[in-house]
Amino acid sequence: MRAGLGTARMQTSKGVRTRALLITAMAAVIATATLASLLLIRHRLLEEVTQGLSANLVRSVDTFQDLQAQRLRALDRENALLADEPLLKALMTTSDRRTIENQGVELRNVSGNDLFALADAEGRVVAAFTNSSQPDAQAAADVQALPGSPNTLYLVSGERLYACSVRPLYFGSEASGALLGYVISGFAIDREMVEEISRATMVDATFISNGRVLASTLPTATQSSLSKQLSTTVGSATTTLELGGEKYLAVRTDLTARASASLQLVVLRSFSAADRSIRQIDRLVLIAGLLATVLGTLLMLALSYSVTRPLEELAAGVRAFGSGDSAHLLPYRGTREVRDLSGSFSKMRQEIQQTNRALLEAERLATIGRMASSVSHDLRHYLAAVYANAEFLASARLTEAERSEILADIRSAVYGTTELLESLLTFSRTGTAIRRAPEMMATLLERAMALVQKHPDAGNVALTASYGDASRTLAVVDAKQIERALYNLLLNACQSRGAPADEVHVTAKLEVQGDQIHFEVTDDGAGVPEDIRTSLFQPFVSQGKQKGSGLGLTLAHCIAAEHGGYLVLVSSRPGETVFRMSIARGLLGEGIFPEKSEAEVANEA
Repeated sequence: MRAGLGTARMQTSKGVRTRALLITAMAAVIATATLASLLLIRHRLLEEVTQGLSANLVRSVDTFQDLQAQRLRALDRENALLADEPLLKALMTTSDRRTIENQGVELRNVSGNDLFALADAEGRVVAAFTNSSQPDAQAAADVQALPGSPNTLYLVSGERLYACSVRPLYFGSEASGALLGYVISGFAIDREMVEEISRATMVDATFISNGRVLASTLPTATQSSLSKQLSTTVGSATTTLELGGEKYLAVRTDLTARASASLQLVVLRSFSAADRSIRQIDRLVLIAGLLATVLGTLLMLALSYSVTRPLEELAAGVRAFGSGDSAHLLPYRGTREVRDLSGSFSKMRQEIQQTNRALLEAERLATIGRMASSVSHDLRHYLAAVYANAEFLASARLTEAERSEILADIRSAVYGTTELLESLLTFSRTGTAIRRAPEMMATLLERAMALVQKHPDAGNVALTASYGDASRTLAVVDAKQIERALYNLLLNACQSRGAPADEVHVTAKLEVQGDQIHFEVTDDGAGVPEDIRTSLFQPFVSQGKQKGSGLGLTLAHCIAAEHGGYLVLVSSRPGETVFRMSIARGLLGEGIFPEKSEAEVANEA
């Protein structure tokens, strides 16, 4: 009764879990649909907003560059006027750097530009001035790249950026005169100048060179974040960024081809207004999705009792049948499909039970038949020998030698009968608990060989063994079982000769490898028949032998498996057959002798 109550509670609990799973699935489907709709709408809106802002930013870049071009054209005109000054031409005819630097200060003051530099006819910068009356060595080194690059308009000097104009100085006319040098003028592109242009374009602008912000309208705190994010989006002209908790769309223009170093112009536009509109639409979609989820959950809750409960009962019946309970009641109500499925399962359950009973009965009868066939043949053979020889003993005309020979035959038949019964008993006990104890495998091998040599089938058989240092062959095993397995392997090798008069050489080799011990038995007999190699270790399998129950190799295989090893046929051909049995030593590390070393256990053994 308690078992029935427990089963009912378990089924009720499973039913509740099934309904909860269905309700959760419905809610998940609605939530997924809502989320997918929300994502699609949001994605579409973002695409439209991004496209609009991107087009606006591209126009802003064009406007920005137009304003820059206007200032550069004005700078070119100023620089052309300076290049025509006789004083400057006279100054560049001298090769005295100090004189050029001193006079260059005055010329710089006259030009009023943020950058002023003079270079000789070979393009070497002689003097360079920025915002002081003293020559600027850093600027001179950076300006060096301008005279030889007429297309370079932007100069990156340290943390500063200049828009430059380079004008050659000629002694005489430009067409036929001699080149005296170059005059270089430039204005600084700093925050104030960028803000002035940004006010006309209504965007934020930033000049970046090699990850450094040279001029920007953004707050100083967000400039480093801008350069880091841009460094992870190499190759993308339009990029979405998040700066100071605000989302921006950025368009980059590469100015490196017209600059002395890597230079990018980045214009940005905030997403704030667009985000507010998108969030309002998100809230409306989420409210609609929440209402749909609540209504769908209530509907599924109502349907679960009328549709899913019979399915849960049927599933419980399937699980019960799978666990061996064939008397579990199946549902008889529900939809027509469920009733049909329940009837089909009931019919299938009956057919499976009938088939299983038939298979078990057939397997039992087949096993009994194989065992009876093998055992009866051997028993009749041994009993016939005993009966015939007993009749001979009744005769009074036998000599003492003949009586001894007949008694030997009777003893051999009794020995075979005993061995057959012992094999059957051992086979019936395989799988039970084994009794382990420390044993020398070399000793067990010698015992097995001594027993085999006394067997009648070992006549005319040369048995040899090799195992090296016997003290290294210690293992924790069931001695009787291992000895029996070795005996069966050796006897199987002795019975491998083709004719009784043939001499057979059997070699047993014992080898220790780490925590495993390998026994290898080799004979030069006729070999294992090809058609029984795949079923060699199954019970009652024997071919080509006049004696034997077919259990010897089966027992050896089972004993090896019980000792953590295996038995395999390595190779077999006429003149050489090799069997290998491996077992685990079972010494330290398995809790048998945790406080003793291997040497101490060997000494005690």
